[in-house]
Amino acid sequence: MHQGSGVLSPRQRRLAWLGFLLAALQAPVSAWLVADESWLFSLCVALMVAVVIIADDAARRRPADATGD
Repeated sequence: MHQGSGVLSPRQRRLAWLGFLLAALQAPVSAWLVADESWLFSLCVALMVAVVIIADDAARRRPADATGD
């Protein structure tokens, strides 16, 4: 049984992981340095990128001959 192809190319997948890590690391640093709640934006961006990575994982694990709903 063949694995399905993901939503992201391998290069886009690496960049998504890099973006997730950078945004996730920036959030606590900016929360410590800045008095307002602008660090929440970094957290939201990291969560949105994580959702895309999880969706790509799910698409890759689906068999290639399975059809979408």
